[in-house]
Amino acid sequence: MYKAGQAEIEALTRVIETGALFRYGVGHECETFERRYADYLGVKHFALAASGSNALAAAMAAVGLGPGDEVIIPAHTYMATATSVLTCGAIPLIVDIDESITIDPNAIEAAIGPRTKAVVPVHMWGAACDMDAIMALANERGLIVIEDACQGVGGGYKGRKFGAVGHIGAFSFNYYKNMTCGEGGGVAVNDDAQAERARCAIDPCHFYWQGRSDAVQPFSGNGARASELMGAMLNVQLDRIDPMIAAMRAEKQQILAGTRSLGNLGLKATPMNSPDDDCATHVMYSLPSAEAASRFAQLFPCAIAGRTGRHNYTEWDQILMGAGAAHPAMNPFAMPANAECRKHYSKDMCARSLEILNRTVMVPTHPDHTPDDIADIVHNITAAARVALGEITEGDAAFRKAAPLDAQKFDMQVEG
Repeated sequence: MYKAGQAEIEALTRVIETGALFRYGVGHECETFERRYADYLGVKHFALAASGSNALAAAMAAVGLGPGDEVIIPAHTYMATATSVLTCGAIPLIVDIDESITIDPNAIEAAIGPRTKAVVPVHMWGAACDMDAIMALANERGLIVIEDACQGVGGGYKGRKFGAVGHIGAFSFNYYKNMTCGEGGGVAVNDDAQAERARCAIDPCHFYWQGRSDAVQPFSGNGARASELMGAMLNVQLDRIDPMIAAMRAEKQQILAGTRSLGNLGLKATPMNSPDDDCATHVMYSLPSAEAASRFAQLFPCAIAGRTGRHNYTEWDQILMGAGAAHPAMNPFAMPANAECRKHYSKDMCARSLEILNRTVMVPTHPDHTPDDIADIVHNITAAARVALGEITEGDAAFRKAAPLDAQKFDMQVEG
């Protein structure tokens, strides 16, 4: 969470005082946000859910994924990307990322098999996937593209908002996201029937409140309905998002400009697929080795991508153990329909991804950083890089007072 204040307090107070906490019939905050956020994204429908995990599972149900299907996902993403595939009975197929820290289109192409039905590009850390290449490949090979924009609220790709480029998109609004209501999520889609299926997956009884329709057959699912408190806070947060992202983009550009000469030394800016449209929540650099990245992180407070725990496939216990459901009879890994799906995993299966991640460092930005803060960040990055890459000794480096960071966000990244 970057910002929350009096406007959020007043919005929540208003809902509590009116007693209109339920979204159907008495409240209007959720419907208002869904309409506003759909317009913001440039899509026809947006359906609120209780979390990003709920949203991913609902999006996958909406497009009809199920037993017998393989779904390609990247080796670096929050584990809900993988577990949501299992929730709908399909099998996740894990492939490498590239230097952008997002899914490698070449790895997608190499992994496509007769059972592959969908791919989930994840805009990791708010950085865009190569959506042109992914959409071209999907169109050629008949794949469904489910954009995981849970970490990309406010970002986009070549002028289009995340979640509006693929066939369907999923978002998270939990505490650590750019826009938050504590927990929350939602599905963005243009197709009318898929929107209705997403709403049914989020709330199987939604038609009771909104009217039955013969257009889409209802189905059973777990409830993940949003409350009016969530909608009220998100309506305020939506007003904040663009100025916040603009401030972080400006900070990122200043940091990159101030550290560009370090590329000759070995601290290189991570390549970006849409550098003018990403969320800019971090400035990411690659170093020549994992050892150099570790040394840099000892000197400058930052996260190493390979050490963010649950974001790396090596920490997805449910996948590695084949524990796809609470009851063995519901475990997709054991379903006869998935017998021909590829479901063999090991901790070294995406070694190239791990090598990239372990030498990639992420410097967090913040909309409240001042020009002096940013100048100190540039100075300290320069000093840390010069020490980590052997140009000077630590005794010769003069570090300035560190700029204030979002401590909880930073701890979450480092501890994973």
